[in-house]
Amino acid sequence: MKPVKELASFFSGSLLALFIAAIAGHSQKPSDQMAQMRGMSVTTTDPSGNPCDVMASMAGMKVMGESMAAMTNHMCVTPMRPKQPGDEGKAKAVVAQVRATIEKYKDYKKALADGYVQANPTVDQPQFHFNNDANAKLADSEFDPTRPTSLLYFQTPTQKFRLEGVMFTARPNATEDELNERIPLSVARWHKHTNFCGAPANKVKEYFGKNPKFGMFGSIHTKEACDAEGGTFLPEVFTWMIHVFPYEDDFKNVFSMNDDIPHFH
Repeated sequence: MKPVKELASFFSGSLLALFIAAIAGHSQKPSDQMAQMRGMSVTTTDPSGNPCDVMASMAGMKVMGESMAAMTNHMCVTPMRPKQPGDEGKAKAVVAQVRATIEKYKDYKKALADGYVQANPTVDQPQFHFNNDANAKLADSEFDPTRPTSLLYFQTPTQKFRLEGVMFTARPNATEDELNERIPLSVARWHKHTNFCGAPANKVKEYFGKNPKFGMFGSIHTKEACDAEGGTFLPEVFTWMIHVFPYEDDFKNVFSMNDDIPHFH
């Protein structure tokens, strides 16, 4: 078996393709999801021992969007910390740097020219990630607001790639304190995808549908259940991540976890 780090390398291969395809085709109603969440266990710590907030009890759960809400058993979300002097100012400074940096990328062709690559271009989706591998590697060791891991584009009726923000990442075993140093946890929440059960070849159709069994929306979220189905269990996939939407008018929406709606006006 390949090591977890190789299987979960930055946004590569069939794993991400299935993840994005599942998001694009996910059809559960929010009410169905909330009912499921009340009856399901949740991720309370990540594999590195960082605490995870219980998504079902988070303030503003309804504004997380259908896609994020459906992943309650497959998400670690950082708890909010008490606000400290300077936290909001620090976060606003990051947002200002982001907005200045990405202005030229309103033309997505300039993003391509600067090394950003569209993830899964054959999958139709409302939000597209354009990823920069060099920036992702840098983010494992340091935080540079001018070098986001991903640019986020939203598809509108008249424009396929309309720039709405960025995604920053940090290595999977980064501590709460390290994340807080980058963007204060009193202002925004970082998140990480966890408890992924990869389907065996003869069950890949069970990534999809109203009640999927495998993947980020699947009912399987423990190694024991995954092994019993012949799947491949990954305790975490990808990295810590956070989205920043600098074109939002209201600061409370700049770090929104709702990817199902556009974040521009």
